[in-house]
Amino acid sequence: MKASEFKKILKPLVMQSVKEVLLQEGVLSNIVAEVARGLGNPIVEQKQRKEELRLKEEKLERQKQERIKRLNESNKFGDVFSGTREITENSSQGPLSGITSDDGGVDIKDIEKLANGKWKTLMG
Repeated sequence: MKASEFKKILKPLVMQSVKEVLLQEGVLSNIVAEVARGLGNPIVEQKQRKEELRLKEEKLERQKQERIKRLNESNKFGDVFSGTREITENSSQGPLSGITSDDGGVDIKDIEKLANGKWKTLMG
């Protein structure tokens, strides 16, 4: 028997068996119910998650400000954070990770004076 002949005989039998299982035993209705539950309403859930994140961020910011306030009240130096700026987070790795682009760095123009004018000699 050729494969094509075997396929002609077997395919209708398999299709009929699958139909019977899906319809008679309620498998299809269970599959549809699971899919419907899985879909839910993603737009509403996403908005709820964004709102939860926003509220959490606000709560964390209030807690941070409260800690800063308590620290400032508990020390004799006054506002320890006055004149400072927040460091931007940088996910890159390397020697300059965490350094903002507007950071002036360290002034090195007086390094030659450290070697008493012999800098070029020391450099080789």
